[in-house]
Amino acid sequence: MPTQRRQATEAEIATLASAVRLRIIRLTLQEPLTNAQIAHRLHRDPATTLHHVRRLVRHGFLEPLPARPGPRGSTEIPYRGTRLSWSLRGGERDPSLGEATLEAYLDEVTEVGVAALDQSRLAVRLAPADAAALRSELSALLDRYAARAEPPDGEAVAVYLSIYPGAS
Repeated sequence: MPTQRRQATEAEIATLASAVRLRIIRLTLQEPLTNAQIAHRLHRDPATTLHHVRRLVRHGFLEPLPARPGPRGSTEIPYRGTRLSWSLRGGERDPSLGEATLEAYLDEVTEVGVAALDQSRLAVRLAPADAAALRSELSALLDRYAARAEPPDGEAVAVYLSIYPGAS
């Protein structure tokens, strides 16, 4: 059964149209992270990541968890991804969102290394109805896995899928 998605607002699409913000969402889906931890993992200045974190919180992509004691008497706030981005539709054709998604994927692949990828490639010629069925079946498959409960000891897995026109 396909996930019921709602139409993304322009502000939500604009918020997602940033590779840095997409990476922050991905990092915080696995475990809640503070702004300092996010900045460290992304090799960015904490002030820069805080700008992105605040925008993600404002639009519902991150949620702040209760404040906790930090180093040297400070207080820190961990943030957790809400999975809102998976429940939205309408940004698929936005070029800036597509570019940000690709850039985030390439950054993540660079970080883990090509050897860590399980890749496959398929080039086929399909009737239009079969091409539509392929897209629908892939979307349904991803929806099924996205809807599963995540076990605490589960393996973190990410999927980037791109269907594009082949050479004629």
